[in-house]
Amino acid sequence: MIEPIETVAAVIDAIARAPLIIVPLVREVPNALLKRRPAPGRWSAHEQACHLARVHALFFSRLDQMLREPAPAITPYDPSSAEPEEFLLQMDLDDALQAYVSDRELLVERIRGLSEADWQTRATHPEYSHYSVFIMFRHLALHDFLHAYRIEEILLKRDWS
Repeated sequence: MIEPIETVAAVIDAIARAPLIIVPLVREVPNALLKRRPAPGRWSAHEQACHLARVHALFFSRLDQMLREPAPAITPYDPSSAEPEEFLLQMDLDDALQAYVSDRELLVERIRGLSEADWQTRATHPEYSHYSVFIMFRHLALHDFLHAYRIEEILLKRDWS
């Protein structure tokens, strides 16, 4: 299926605007709650934000792979097995947010330059029935807001056990 140019533009817009929502949201979380995990096995607001900064390299790499290889096969990413449990907690939040904003600007600049054919480029992904450059970046936009929602849940959480 060929994605309408308006849909591609909406995905790019969501990706470009995400830092304008997420960075102020993270800054709103009180320091006392930033590294507090809402439940065992769940990430803190600090971890959620640092994760968003870390995944840019993955998306740049996947895009390069998909545009370079004739039959690209994507390797799934599982952050819980890719890094030690405390890794994100040990990251500097200010540096991570700054990287998130600057890397996002570079990514948006790059994807704005993609052709219609580039957006339709397909790859195989073992977790999904089909996968393309468009799906990958729609996934990124949704991924940003999933983590933003988790941060807001922490910010607004009334009862901590």
